[in-house]
Amino acid sequence: MPAPDTVKAQLVAAFPGAEVEITDLTGTQDHFQALVVASQFRGKSRVDQHKMVYAALGDWMSGAIHALALTTRAPDNPSERQP
Repeated sequence: MPAPDTVKAQLVAAFPGAEVEITDLTGTQDHFQALVVASQFRGKSRVDQHKMVYAALGDWMSGAIHALALTTRAPDNPSERQP
């Protein structure tokens, strides 16, 4: 079972510069909550963002990680804000 720090490292490697927060929800290292804020998500649908995270976690998603409560978004860009 991957430790939260290992999951975080995998996602940071896949999304350089991303803000990643991982929480082990049960203490068993197989149920996680993740927040991933990455510029690579800009212009992508939420479904596509989640697919990118699942791909980055690879085989863990079909075995070691039983559940993943996932929140993804692109970073807030002040120049894109509406007045």
